[in-house]
Amino acid sequence: MKEPVYIGPHPAAAPRLEELMRQVALGDQDAFASVYEAVAGPVLGVVRSVLRDRAQSEEVAQEVLVEMWRTAARFREDLGSAMNWVLTLAHRRAVDRVRSVEASAARERRAGLLDRTRAYDEVTEQVETRLEQEQVRRCLRTLTERQRESVTLAYYRGLTYREVAELLTLPLGTVKTRLRDGLIRLRDCLGVSV
Repeated sequence: MKEPVYIGPHPAAAPRLEELMRQVALGDQDAFASVYEAVAGPVLGVVRSVLRDRAQSEEVAQEVLVEMWRTAARFREDLGSAMNWVLTLAHRRAVDRVRSVEASAARERRAGLLDRTRAYDEVTEQVETRLEQEQVRRCLRTLTERQRESVTLAYYRGLTYREVAELLTLPLGTVKTRLRDGLIRLRDCLGVSV
């Protein structure tokens, strides 16, 4: 049988990937260059199979190779081959990117929905305000005509007690008494405790 022809050094002379990883863990840049050359293509292939986007795949593949350099000391030969370890890093990083993109898209969708709908608190506040206004109107109808007139001028038109007295041509004390009695009746009708 004929022996195969090798271009470059004989494969038996080249260190195994696992040995190179041990050297990378010690900070050997030449060993890293050899590992990089051996795994860059397969890493990009795994990442592209998950992401299906060329630009993102290249970015994630570079992140994986940098992570491989930083965490080479974590590689344990007794748990599997160096290639499997690196490809596992690649697959996990690609899946993380997919999850991140999906989460970002979901956040944007939720934010878009919130922009199109009124805030719950705003609607509740409007309903409560309308109910309170109706209750005040109902309670105002329980006042005598003179009390209602004095309260309306003082609290809805913003006149002072003296201005109410002048407008109604009544003594100031009489206006104060009507206002006090009217406010007590309103308080009781509205169920407000002092």
